[in-house]
Amino acid sequence: MSLWNSSKISMVFPHSENVIIPLDARPVGGNIDIMRTPQFQIDTLREYFRDHRIGTVEELQRSLANPSARTVFRKLEALESLSSYSHRGQYYTLPSIARFDEQGLWTQRDVWFSCFGNLLDTAEAFVKRSETGYRAVELSEALHVDCKHTLVELVRRQRLEREHIEGSYVYLATDRRQRSRQRRLRRQRLSSPRLLVTNPDLATDEAKAAIILFLTGLDERQRRLYAGLESLKLGVGGDEHIAELFGIDRHTVARGREELIEATESPEGVRRAGGGRPAAEKKRRKS
Repeated sequence: MSLWNSSKISMVFPHSENVIIPLDARPVGGNIDIMRTPQFQIDTLREYFRDHRIGTVEELQRSLANPSARTVFRKLEALESLSSYSHRGQYYTLPSIARFDEQGLWTQRDVWFSCFGNLLDTAEAFVKRSETGYRAVELSEALHVDCKHTLVELVRRQRLEREHIEGSYVYLATDRRQRSRQRRLRRQRLSSPRLLVTNPDLATDEAKAAIILFLTGLDERQRRLYAGLESLKLGVGGDEHIAELFGIDRHTVARGREELIEATESPEGVRRAGGGRPAAEKKRRKS
């Protein structure tokens, strides 16, 4: 059997008989390597993401022996990749690798990804899901990136509303009923008299310094539980408020609050089994 595949065409030349000229002559299966290249590149990208979890276009280019950026973008599109909302969307990962938390966020090497998409979409989703809306500083804390310009752009595009509440701009949902509820709950939270400082924006430097001084005297678990206690006092939106006031992560406040709730619901209470001081052995007086 011949190893060569020849496609032939009959051409008529003047003053001569028909001549059969081979149009193509190359080994059978000669284009197999060409067909394998796209799949090879996709498999290489999958392997890269398994090893490194995230990567920039430049890093992915190096892993593929430096093809064009356009080629890399085509492969990323074929893999339905996700881009980061932080670092100007310069990092990519795969949906199978990202492990989003209850807020819809995932981080790797201080790069943040969102199940909602880019920063505009993520900021909009967070504000609309919030019970009290967000100030720019609150959302920046929640998303770990500066959100001021993003929120202004969302208002310009009429995807969010902005109102001046108790001395601060607050970003709220566009739906009238939802916005009214967010406004009412935020004012209710700010008017609560049960916290040393009810509004971080209006707190005096002395009051803030007193809180920070008090917190520095507590260990990590005590700070977490105290923050959770104050969040419980405030009710709706308390986690965000206390996180900003105490200068800690909102998830830390939520964890402390949940630990307190679990402890109060448990018949054993806060003390763990075996807790407390060990029983002291009484010494008998020698006769």
